[in-house]
Amino acid sequence: MLEHLKANNRAWADGKLAADPGFFQRLVGQQSPEYLWIGCADSRVPANEIVGLDPGELFVHRNVANLAPPQDANYLSVLQFAVDVLKVKHILVVGHYGCGGVVAAVDGQRRGLVDHWLHPIREVYAAHRGELEALGDNHAKHDRLCELNVIRQVRNVASDVFVRDAWLRGQPLSVHGWVYSLSDGLVKDMDVTCNGPDDLDRLY
Repeated sequence: MLEHLKANNRAWADGKLAADPGFFQRLVGQQSPEYLWIGCADSRVPANEIVGLDPGELFVHRNVANLAPPQDANYLSVLQFAVDVLKVKHILVVGHYGCGGVVAAVDGQRRGLVDHWLHPIREVYAAHRGELEALGDNHAKHDRLCELNVIRQVRNVASDVFVRDAWLRGQPLSVHGWVYSLSDGLVKDMDVTCNGPDDLDRLY
């Protein structure tokens, strides 16, 4: 089964070896990425490819609608490992326009368990209701909600105890917020980078 995927894998591995014979041997050693990517699980948003990085250069955590909820043990485990063990220098919270999770959070339909997961986005919507409803057009409203969700998740990451402790230790660590466009493949920097507690205060 899935022979086409296995064939693709063999072709990919052969291509990597042809371009760089020592590629996989280096991967066997300790990984040392400088970046943690917290992104959406959407299949159209391939983290490594978007920023042109090879395996081993980007530590990745993905979930529906790129959330960083402080009660999620999966996300927190990834965050702690990235900060305390890998000593990443940059954490990228990356949403994307046209996110189905963001739309599902506010379209009024019920889908089951995922509705609970998406609750933080409904809270973001409620906090910015006036701005969002003034946009009128649903497409513009959803795009802006994607941006506001990224900003909120940057705040979650930057206010987490693992990140704050790293800053107290003097560890160089920045948290960034980007939104990726499916229509042109480019990322938009939301200009909410936090390099320390003072920047976090500005976000609040």
